[in-house]
Amino acid sequence: MDVNIIFRIAAIGIITAIVNQILKKADKEEIATLTTLAGLVMVLLLIVDMISQLFGSLGLLFSLY
Repeated sequence: MDVNIIFRIAAIGIITAIVNQILKKADKEEIATLTTLAGLVMVLLLIVDMISQLFGSLGLLFSLY
């Protein structure tokens, strides 16, 4: 596992938290919730890609393809 993935997830979390707080201060709570959800979806897509690569590597390791 590469350390860059951890930094990407942390950066997405920090940016999402900052945007969320700014939007809540501006009384845009619905949009703040949507930005939090968008950040969560981005992190989930990163994780799904990592799991896909893991299964691909396991398939090559055990010659399943």
